[in-house]
Amino acid sequence: MRLFSFSWATTRTADGPGSTNAVIRKRILWLSCMAHALHDGYTDMIYALLPVWQTDFGLGYGALAALRGLYAGAMALLQLPAGRLADKFGTRATLAFGTLLAALGYGLAGLSGTLLGLCVALVISGGGSSTQHPLASGAVSRAYGANARGPLSIYNFSGDLGKSALPAAISLLITMMPWRHALWAMAVVGVVVTAVIALFLPSTPRGMSSEDGTPLQERQGSRSGFSLLFAIGVLDTAVRMGLLTFLPFLLTAKGISRPMMGTALALVFIGGAAGKFACGWLGARMGVIGTVLATEGGTAALILAAVFLPLTPTLILLPLLGVMLNGTSSILYGTVPELTPVERTERAFALFYTGVIASGALAPVAYGFLGDRIGAQGATIATAMTALAIFPLAIALRPRLAGA
Repeated sequence: MRLFSFSWATTRTADGPGSTNAVIRKRILWLSCMAHALHDGYTDMIYALLPVWQTDFGLGYGALAALRGLYAGAMALLQLPAGRLADKFGTRATLAFGTLLAALGYGLAGLSGTLLGLCVALVISGGGSSTQHPLASGAVSRAYGANARGPLSIYNFSGDLGKSALPAAISLLITMMPWRHALWAMAVVGVVVTAVIALFLPSTPRGMSSEDGTPLQERQGSRSGFSLLFAIGVLDTAVRMGLLTFLPFLLTAKGISRPMMGTALALVFIGGAAGKFACGWLGARMGVIGTVLATEGGTAALILAAVFLPLTPTLILLPLLGVMLNGTSSILYGTVPELTPVERTERAFALFYTGVIASGALAPVAYGFLGDRIGAQGATIATAMTALAIFPLAIALRPRLAGA
């Protein structure tokens, strides 16, 4: 498989090894983006299926949340083992196997006649999806070396495309056929993507240089720098998920109508997708720390504005709030390889994604209990204060980054 993949790239680029490396990089990037879109789409597809499962299995809201938690929990817990598997079997084989497992999990969900069978299927699919974030982002990082920040922002943005496309697709399919058949159709999509990854995802050859000519093996890491980056990522995710928990209640208190609520949330998500795409490139040009301080400071200011402004100005600010909320993540993901030795890239991404996924699961619960005590408005203000708490961590990180 590896010989087929590498020779294919070579025959397409007979004008020199530099050209060959450029084609390999592009193939790694776009196939990683394909994997990211599929797996993130699979993850969020559950939201469109929850009402169907509620009716079919007679579930309450707690049980529905548990179904979502099974998938997310398996995905979070198995990220580090996925990195170790990649060390042993290679990125391409592990990512292809994980993609196949995610697809088969949804296929099994379509076959399940009991709630237990559905739960097992979701754990299988979530476990398969655990391979994508650390391995695909690690592959892009290895391919582009010191210039990985921009490509990683494209990779990060591709996940939002999948989150938009696959839930919409499954919602359409379940109006045309039974939900079980719709899941089989989506599983077939995953099998096709598996085949593409297995056949065409290149390995990063030994001795391959980054775009600036620096050999990838020479990249050094900083353990203390990575710890600071990890803490920033956890807090940034907590801010985002905490705010999204209370934003509907804030808007309701301002008198928003139900039809407008969906539009308001869409404005935030559209801004978030744009922020992921733009801020990675912005960080490459303005520096990591300056961009993080700008996005977190902007996040805090816009959260406070959303709390205290009337409805109309708040709605106008929501796309910009989405940019600030999600933009930091692209900067942080793009910084992971700068603080990690090249041979530990996948493990570093696995650890980082484990932290942010766990934060995304636990933060709404923590802010929810806080909201019970001090109200939705007070808890939302607390998310702004959390964003400002990132400032000293980012300043402490500056000396550990070159050109920050």
